[in-house]
Amino acid sequence: MSTTNSASESTGNGAQATELPAVSVRFCGDSGDGMQLTGSHFTDIVALAGNDFATAPDFPAEIRAPRGTLFGVSGYQVQFASTEVHTHGDAVNAMVAMNPAGFRSNLEYVEQGGIVIVNEDEFTTANLKKCGYEDDYNPLNDDVLNSSYKICKVPMSRLTRESLVREDEEVSVKDIDRCRNMFALGIVSWLFSRDIEPTIEKIENYFGVVKKQPIIAQLNGRAIKAGYYFGETAELFPSRYQVAPAEFTTGEYRRISGNEAIVLGFATATQKANKPLFYASYPITPASDVLHGMARLKQFGIRTFQAEDEIAAVMSAIGASFAGQIAVTGTSGPGLALKSEAIGLAVMMELPLVVLNVQRAGPATGMPTKSEQADLLQSMFGRSGECPVIVIAASSPGNCFEMAIESVRLATRAMCPVILLSEGALGNAAEPWNIPNIADIAKIEVSHPEASDEPFMPYLRDKETHSRSWAIPGVPGLEHRIGGLEKEDVTGNVCYDNENHALMTRNRAEKIQRLQDVIPELEVDGDGDTLVLGWGSTRGSILTAVSELREKGHSIATAHLHYINPFPKNLAEVLNSYKRIIIPEVNTGQLRLLIRGHFLVDAVGINNLSGRSFYVNELVEEIESIIGEGS
Repeated sequence: MSTTNSASESTGNGAQATELPAVSVRFCGDSGDGMQLTGSHFTDIVALAGNDFATAPDFPAEIRAPRGTLFGVSGYQVQFASTEVHTHGDAVNAMVAMNPAGFRSNLEYVEQGGIVIVNEDEFTTANLKKCGYEDDYNPLNDDVLNSSYKICKVPMSRLTRESLVREDEEVSVKDIDRCRNMFALGIVSWLFSRDIEPTIEKIENYFGVVKKQPIIAQLNGRAIKAGYYFGETAELFPSRYQVAPAEFTTGEYRRISGNEAIVLGFATATQKANKPLFYASYPITPASDVLHGMARLKQFGIRTFQAEDEIAAVMSAIGASFAGQIAVTGTSGPGLALKSEAIGLAVMMELPLVVLNVQRAGPATGMPTKSEQADLLQSMFGRSGECPVIVIAASSPGNCFEMAIESVRLATRAMCPVILLSEGALGNAAEPWNIPNIADIAKIEVSHPEASDEPFMPYLRDKETHSRSWAIPGVPGLEHRIGGLEKEDVTGNVCYDNENHALMTRNRAEKIQRLQDVIPELEVDGDGDTLVLGWGSTRGSILTAVSELREKGHSIATAHLHYINPFPKNLAEVLNSYKRIIIPEVNTGQLRLLIRGHFLVDAVGINNLSGRSFYVNELVEEIESIIGEGS
């Protein structure tokens, strides 16, 4: 393991404790080995120790792939540090591999000299063949690999059984074997000087109190302790490591994923608007967790509907919006395509609607558990006719909370659909979140017209927002036409007049454009003649890469877009202030296409099509190359 900028001190058992500024750990194994749970518990441990952190869960696409195969490997990576963290880390400093498949598919991510802890018991001839190793080859006996990494062979299966089997307990071998991941968690907790008692208490409460399975709680707790004490006594490791607590802004923090933050954001929005919220969705990876989370919040006036398909979901949400409720539908890229005609209906009817798109790698089914930013152009233009919608994008797990609230605020102000773009890399990842004071969040102003002696004109526009009024059905005197046919200006009657259609098309675009007066201007960090412009989940990688480039002596500015339609009012001014615009994206250059088309700026793209976030070192090399070519 690299010990750059590290210091050492002696621990009680004689081993050297090495102080590190940051560490990246990856847990990997079969999808039934509990790697997500192990990584989640370890993240809680480092959070309680006061470290900043960022996580990256990695799920197999198959619901239950054949055990021991490469495409059934599940992984969880967490970087924790004594300073601010924006990514889960490029190189893995320490890896736990529960089987040969996890070892083979993840070894390439481990730094040279890094620690690799393996469950030696699983490296049988049969398991080695399942993941593609041929003949009698066992990578654990490879001299080249052993010289490149510190491979620690631990018979976890055997040691877990030996430490948990007791004559006075009737426990199945299957239940005991399920605790191997907790044995591994104990080893890693010792290796990085982490307290295991909070995790044991959490497990005892969950299994012992909530699930009424005290024996399972005891088994897991004993497994963690056994792994911890094994690490302490086995003398397998060159050192024990420590990462000092980070300095945080004053406040109360919790670990939060992007999907969890979106749920809390929508729940907050419904309170701030003082209106019930209807969430309709068809289950789809990686957005399904939002549906699960929303379904638990009935006490906040939230109603959820698991529809039979994507079209039913969005149409029911439009019905809820027409009835005067906050309406949200959630999906991923393929579902957004199916919802496109109905979104056009909401545009024509001029009703508020939030469409959450947690993006994944496509096209078609694509790679359901991998992340991508490739739905931007679909969000902007993926409907028939001139059909503009508001498009905004979250940039971090915590920022998902803010953007969920903002999506409701903008939809109700402009009486228009909002497409809120998240990504798998945000929805599944987690970070520390400073819990806001809800009282500090502004109210969402919503009003409905009341009956009067004057004839109701449903498409009479507000002078400030250019939006029509939101009439509640069933109110005498407010009857009006709805549907997908073109509306006559002011009256809302069906109208096929050419000039009226041109006017209404401009009206639907104008009310979105007027949002520039209420959305924040683009903020720029740093100076120089080069601007690195990003959107979505690239924010963490860009910030870290730009920080490294500045340490190398480069003068580089960076800015991040959360509002894409409309763009911030000062974006043209910002772009024209720089000699060079660089736009990193996890797609083929969709924001770059929009920037070039809108502002005639010859932006340069850095594109990643691998279904994952940028590595920091990739961005550093690419940006340096572009700067060098332009000098």
